[in-house]
Amino acid sequence: MSSTDAPDRTHGSDEHHHPTPRQYVNIAVVLAVLTALEVSTYFFDFGVIAIPLLIVLMIVKFLYVAGWFMHLKFDSPAFKTLMYTGLGFALVLYILTSVIVLFDSAPTV
Repeated sequence: MSSTDAPDRTHGSDEHHHPTPRQYVNIAVVLAVLTALEVSTYFFDFGVIAIPLLIVLMIVKFLYVAGWFMHLKFDSPAFKTLMYTGLGFALVLYILTSVIVLFDSAPTV
């Protein structure tokens, strides 16, 4: 069998749609705006909403970067599960660390 008889797997019918350069620019603009909001939390007092806002921004930016720039949106569900599991572990670790720091700095009686 020659190499021309083999099925072409690079342009098969199961090929997924990948973002266009325009979509990449749009995503980059969204990420820049989110990053500007994130940086603004250091210059303006957001009060008690600052930490939850930063966590939400972190999750949204993670989903954009992993989904579009790492092509996770077009990949196998197994890879999506691995990435989302890692995000879940990171959130649990952050929450546990925050609780430990909170109780460690609490005044003792």
